[in-house]
Amino acid sequence: MSGLTYETVSRFAQQGGTVYFAVLFLAGVAYAVWPKNKDTFRHLANLPLQDDEDEHV
Repeated sequence: MSGLTYETVSRFAQQGGTVYFAVLFLAGVAYAVWPKNKDTFRHLANLPLQDDEDEHV
């Protein structure tokens, strides 16, 4: 009988998915706190507070 059972595949997929999403999350956090992006995020944070110069109908 093969050692590749449903439980083995399921456990591998769960652990692999956890590692994958943890790496994805850490990459997103690293991008957000990267010093080069500071000015861009500051501008985007203040964007809703700026007045529109164009009148919307």
